[in-house]
Formats: sequence, C-alpha cells, structure tokens
Amino acid sequence: MKNLATSLLLLALLSVPLWVTDQYYLHIVITTGIFIIGAMSLNLLLGFTGQLSLGHIAFFGIGAYTSALTSLGFDIPVFWGDGRIVHAPWHPAIGVLLGTFLAGLCGYVVGKLSFKIRGAYFVIVTISFAEVVRLVALNWVDLTQGPLALSNIPPLGYNLPVLGESVFWSKVPNYYLVLGLAVIAHVLIRRVVRSRMGRAMIALRENESLATSLGIDVTRYLVFAAVMSAALAGAAGSLYAHYIRIIDPDIFLFIYTVTMVIMVVTGGKGTLAGPIVGGVIFGVLPVGLRAVAAPEVQWVVYGIAMVLIVFFLPRGIVPAVCDFWHRRTGGAARHKRATPAAVPEPSPEQAATKLNGVAG
Repeated sequence: MKNLATSLLLLALLSVPLWVTDQYYLHIVITTGIFIIGAMSLNLLLGFTGQLSLGHIAFFGIGAYTSALTSLGFDIPVFWGDGRIVHAPWHPAIGVLLGTFLAGLCGYVVGKLSFKIRGAYFVIVTISFAEVVRLVALNWVDLTQGPLALSNIPPLGYNLPVLGESVFWSKVPNYYLVLGLAVIAHVLIRRVVRSRMGRAMIALRENESLATSLGIDVTRYLVFAAVMSAALAGAAGSLYAHYIRIIDPDIFLFIYTVTMVIMVVTGGKGTLAGPIVGGVIFGVLPVGLRAVAAPEVQWVVYGIAMVLIVFFLPRGIVPAVCDFWHRRTGGAARHKRATPAAVPEPSPEQAATKLNGVAG
C-alpha cells in the first residue's frame, strides 16, 4: 500500500507540467521546490540532531555563487604583485558539482569549529558566518560584481554523444531538474536517517549526555550532518543560480533562512515529509493571497497561519496527521491486544513436565 501511494505521488509530480500550463505558476512551483530542498537539508541538522542553524542560507548562496562564477569565468587581480587569476568558463554542470562540493567543505569547517559549543552560542556562530559570507559577496567587487549582481548566468543543459546537445531555457526541463534533485535529496536523507549513523544522530538529539556515555562520537556525527546538510543546500543554490540566471548578495538575506526554518518547524521537524508539506503550504500560500489581499494583509495572514499551526500543532503538521491516523486505524487493534484471548489451563501432566524442566 505504501509503495503504491509513493508511486502515485511520483506520477502526480511528474505530470505537473502537463496541467500547470501557466508559466508564472510553474515558476512558483520551481522556486518553491528549490527552497523545499533547502528546508530538507536544514531538517537533517535541525530535526535529526537538534542543532538550530540560522546561517543555513550561507551554504545556499555559496553553492549559487560558486556555480555561477565557474560557468561565467572571471579575471581578478591577485592580492600581491601585478599578477591576475584568470578562469575560463566551464560547463554549468561542473559548476553545480563544484558548488555542492565547496558548500559541503564550508559545512565541514563550520562544523569542526563550532560544534564544541551548543545552544545560543552555536546560533550566533552560524548567523555570523552567514553575515561574513554576505559581506564578502558584497565587497569583493572584482569577483562577484558586488551589488551590481552576476547576470547572464548560463542555464543548465547537456552535450552527450548519443543524446546530442540541449540547453534548458524553458521552465519544464528546469522543473524536472529540481524534482530530480529533490528525489535524490529525499532518498539520501532517508537512507542516512534509517542507518546506524541516523540512529546515533537521533540519540544525540534526545539526550546528548546519555549518547556520549554510550560511546557515540558527538563531534563526528554532528560534523557529518553539517557536511551533508550544507552540500545539499549548495546543490539547491546552484540550481537556483542557473534557473534565475542572476544573483546578488541579497541571496544571503536572513529572511531566506527564516523561511526554511518555518517550512521545517510547521511541517514537522525530524520527519522526512515535514519540510515538504511545510514548504508546499508556505510556498503556495503567498501566491494564493496575492489575488485577494493587499501586500500588508498577506504578511499578516502569513504570520497568523504560522502562529496557529505552531500553537495548535506544536510538533508540526505531519506528526499531528500521523497521530490522528494512528488513533483512527489503530484503536481497534490496540483494544484487541489489550484483551488477551483466554488461555486454556495446562493439564496436570504438562504442569509436571514444566516443573521438572525448571528444576533440571
């Protein structure tokens, strides 16, 4: 039954471009999907290890800038002498790989340096890291163009001997790219969470002191979660850069991290489907409100919806739905288990045999 539901959902997602023919709405679906991938990556850190990172958008932006600069090329002066560093444009696919790798490497560095502290101190470190990266993108004009933005970023495509060459200018192939990355991210996260490493991360979230006493290497597992989370966010940022085709330092704004946190918390942190459900709701809700409310009213309704979900469903939408479903379908089974069937009394011969076995 579960496999059938998964197959039907995947078929529905594959058919979206067939019935969402309005290009504006398809654009909303694509950008929402990209931020859902970012929320899924954040959920690996926040939901399964319990570490709140409010600088997660930094890895998203690092992936976007790395991929854009790799595919555009650059010519910058070195910090000493009169030499220059010249990089010729590479294929955008290589840029995506490099953006993912560099974001993961930055996640490793941040994790190694900051996971010795916890709580509010870790939050401050992650926010500070995101602000430093934003200032670098804003002020290193020779490389990033600063506030003028990097424009004319080439779209993704392929050039294969058998399939030929194609460039993804339209929204339909970009939708399938985002869908493919989302499926890959979901499968990877699910494999990790259900592995021995995932169980160790959940143990750290529930009781770090107890997990440490059992021999779980805290730093190792937290750094692994940070690297994987940052790499997935970097991959999402790379797709964003090649889809939007223009990026500036505003990509590092704090509001984007807050958006990912909202998707994770309202959907249900620590669940595989939570960021997806939260992302769909808070990605589509602003679009639906634009037709019926002024911009100021849209933000008020957005905030009220978030507060109501957190107040009435503190664990998130997905856990609440699962609990409701289990109560509806599992009540009879629990009642049946609570009323054991009558066990016949053993015969005298059986009782004597059992006693003899215990004594022996």
